[in-house]
Amino acid sequence: MSTFDDPFDPARRMRAGCGCGRHATQAEHDRAMCLAVEEPAADADKRFEGVVAAAVMRAVFPRDAMRRAFLKGVGASTALAALAQFFPLKAATEAFAQGAGAIEKKDLKIGFIPITCATPIIMAHPMGFYAKHGLAVEVIKTAGWAVIRDKTLNKEYDAAHMLSPMPLAISLGVGSNPVPFTMPAVENINGQAITLSIKHKDRRDPKQWKGLKFAVPFDYSMHNYLLRYYVAEHGIDPDADIQIRAVPPPEMVANLRADNIDGFLGPDPFNQRAVYDGVGFLHVLTKELWDGHPCCAFAASREFVTALPNTYAALLRAIIDATAFATKPENRKQIAEAIAPANYLNQPVTVVEQVLTGTFADGLGNVKTDAKRIDFDPFPWESFAVWILTQMKRWGQIKGDVDYKNVARQVFLATDTAKLMKEAGLTPPASTSKTFAVMGKPFDPDKPEDYVASFAIKRA
Repeated sequence: MSTFDDPFDPARRMRAGCGCGRHATQAEHDRAMCLAVEEPAADADKRFEGVVAAAVMRAVFPRDAMRRAFLKGVGASTALAALAQFFPLKAATEAFAQGAGAIEKKDLKIGFIPITCATPIIMAHPMGFYAKHGLAVEVIKTAGWAVIRDKTLNKEYDAAHMLSPMPLAISLGVGSNPVPFTMPAVENINGQAITLSIKHKDRRDPKQWKGLKFAVPFDYSMHNYLLRYYVAEHGIDPDADIQIRAVPPPEMVANLRADNIDGFLGPDPFNQRAVYDGVGFLHVLTKELWDGHPCCAFAASREFVTALPNTYAALLRAIIDATAFATKPENRKQIAEAIAPANYLNQPVTVVEQVLTGTFADGLGNVKTDAKRIDFDPFPWESFAVWILTQMKRWGQIKGDVDYKNVARQVFLATDTAKLMKEAGLTPPASTSKTFAVMGKPFDPDKPEDYVASFAIKRA
């Protein structure tokens, strides 16, 4: 059973199919990180009531067969009324919504880049998720990733939307002075693409890309590492055979139109905007290289996390809550309308809708459907951090010995996130690490150096 499923549905199984017994399959177990019940509506109060009621149902009926038999006998409404007689559901719901402790600082500034990867951070403002958790957050549109990094380091921003490799690079002092940073939540998974200029529509084989110029958002980005990985797997040396330059995402389409670049591996909505403007086409979605890969993240300094623990917890709760809402396909059009305006993404609603709903034009005359083109899963798997570190090592951004697991544990706060998820009635994964494959090549987070050594094209 998915943690989104309704525990008051007698047809749904709650415990079977995985090691912990709480999910229908092991795959669901690995992915389990969302709300414990089906969200009955967009209203936050209803979501909180559902989370609390689901937790109580699981406690009262530890055996799934008992729960299902009870519900078939009395019905969901009677079951909920019976629970309410013996357990203070309303008080528990209010306590959950308010959080555990007094918020030390309510007025916060969070910087973001106007891309759909930042959807939970952005939508939490107009849709009231920050306010629900007692925060007055100003979300500030920012020009580029270096500016985001510098303003956060200078404490002009309390927290920020960052690329998931950035907290690792900042903590290690790669590209900046070392400052302990944390990444307690992934903002999105998938949600990127390789977009080529329309003039290259007959140049689809990467082996033909020698001499082409590509843009990525930042040197320390999944975009950079995935582009390098992709071309290297096709025998192209990303440092010798093509040019890769850092370009802020909002400038990518203009550079493609001006013929300054031949393509980019960038975040949406700019891949779709290139199609919308008729200057580019979607060569491949990055989910086709690694389905479920992380991209952007909610990040904050360790000083912020430790000095303002209740503020940090409230902020993370708000983002997890927004992420859970964004996971639902039926909410995507509403979210697109909320984040498309000029003060957020500044894009036509139809462009944002195509990205979020997964029904989109590819620029080659086709309309495609992929509901997971972008998705939202906040759990910061430590194995994601280890993979990122292997690519930083592979391409010479970090040298010498790397304590992969320790760095991953210190920056990707999977344990902290799991604790808060449990407090919020969510079901975190049983482990903080998992295996996966990139372009069919398995990655074992316990053998990072072997992984780096296995590549024919590398700088390490």
